[in-house]
Amino acid sequence: MAEQKAYPGKQAEVHWDSRLCIHIGECGRANNDLFVGGRDPWCQPDTVELASVVDVVERCPTGALSYVRKDGTEEQAVGENTVHIANNGPLYLRGDLDIDGAASDMEGVKYRAALCRCGLSGKKPFCDNTHEKENFRDRGAVGDTGTPLEAKGGTLTVKRAPDGPLLVSGNLTIVNAAGRVAWQGTKAALCRCGASKNKPFCDGAHKTVGFKAE
Repeated sequence: MAEQKAYPGKQAEVHWDSRLCIHIGECGRANNDLFVGGRDPWCQPDTVELASVVDVVERCPTGALSYVRKDGTEEQAVGENTVHIANNGPLYLRGDLDIDGAASDMEGVKYRAALCRCGLSGKKPFCDNTHEKENFRDRGAVGDTGTPLEAKGGTLTVKRAPDGPLLVSGNLTIVNAAGRVAWQGTKAALCRCGASKNKPFCDGAHKTVGFKAE
């Protein structure tokens, strides 16, 4: 299967990147005919208005979907950088993202991404749903509150510490699995080995468990 596919339309072209897709289903569940399972091709941009193309594509939480508008207008980052902790699942990031490890042609992850926090993905730093197969368990509670932000936008930079956590810098709001705004700050070390006792934050457990990753 090709890693990337393009679905052309008169007003916009939709791109799908299999390297990032974990089949959340926001596209297929949308109440319109942009994406229809079993149809060939399953994505047909001209079946809906341009506004619906933009809306549905931007629902994709992993960045697997992106679009190119024929009028030259590009997707804009939302005004607040957030990390939403999924119940037993990945870290969903949304905002103005600069992610270490993202390929230059991964257009969607400039705005939306799902990052592994179980430590087992074969596509680190991105999630590949291995957490489901390996029964990763963390309900997404957050104990710390951080420091209130003076601003919420700007670039959110995500670096990979070798064999260690995700080092995040920039204005950041962390939302727990229940939807509560739980933490705010400008710097955080987020666990990606799956072993921290203080998830989503790193507590140094990667050293104990021998976590290995770029």
